Amino acid sequence: MKKLKIGSFLSMVITLVLVYALVKWGIPAVSREVTTLPFPLPVPGALMFIYMVLTIIALFLFVTFSDEGLSDFLRPVRKFLRGGYGKIPRTVILAAVPVLVGWQVYEIKVPKAEVPASLRIQHPSSNFPRSFETKENPFTNPTDADVSAFVEQAKANEIEFVPQVREDVERWMEETDPGHVLEFVPVEPMKKFLAQLKSGKVDAETAKAALMEKNLFEGRALYSMNCRACHGDSVAGDGPMADGFKLRPLNFNDNGTIETIVVGYTFWRVANGGPGLPPEATPWDSAMPEWKLSLTEEERWKIILAEYDLAQKTPRIPEGH
Repeated sequence: MKKLKIGSFLSMVITLVLVYALVKWGIPAVSREVTTLPFPLPVPGALMFIYMVLTIIALFLFVTFSDEGLSDFLRPVRKFLRGGYGKIPRTVILAAVPVLVGWQVYEIKVPKAEVPASLRIQHPSSNFPRSFETKENPFTNPTDADVSAFVEQAKANEIEFVPQVREDVERWMEETDPGHVLEFVPVEPMKKFLAQLKSGKVDAETAKAALMEKNLFEGRALYSMNCRACHGDSVAGDGPMADGFKLRPLNFNDNGTIETIVVGYTFWRVANGGPGLPPEATPWDSAMPEWKLSLTEEERWKIILAEYDLAQKTPRIPEGH
């Protein structure tokens, strides 16, 4: 039986087709299995172009390595041009090649109807009030008057909580009958404060730390009620509703988010949400609601306090400070 021999020209063509198929369909298929994603990861067009150019260069070097290899490669080409495979196939192919090249050039150069490109700015600020640049969170560093008022409320066991938390606190008090309402916040600074309160000797630093914990508790509770669904328990933008948005909620743990902006800007963004963004925020406008319509200024500040605390970040210091 006569052994089938494949010439150099046909071998080069088959190699090019196989490499193209591997890059175009093989790599995405393997990536889907490796990443376990529900969709393949396509190879970028620029990278595919590089792969094919490198393949052609390698094949060219292989073919031209010897005169015999080059002669073997060109043999079917010369035979085709001389009409060795028939004059009709030669005429059809020679006519089709310039038509295909011209069509490709036309497809590349002809103007296409496309949506105008628009670069999105992550932190749009054209309508950001400059007066907010130096705003500070009033709950980050309570004043002496705030601390004194908190101590007096604690002595009377009449601590004021935000409305969203108050109902849970009252229900807990009915069920457990605690010695003090602040036992609802069982953290070490609060325990130390309650111990000093019981002894009748409360120092300002302990009271301030306890007030901070009370504010953080309220902020975390408000965050859980209003923000957790999108931004997640760990403020990583991975809440149960996050995948439903074209623009995913911000990951506050990322060093390029809330740590790069002043706290006044954070407050402005929380207050105005997506509807309050300027035009440069398009084409992926935030889905965040206007929290100023449903949360008080105190509640918004406490949420921001909790967000920075949960992310273990600090806001950028305003210029001039």
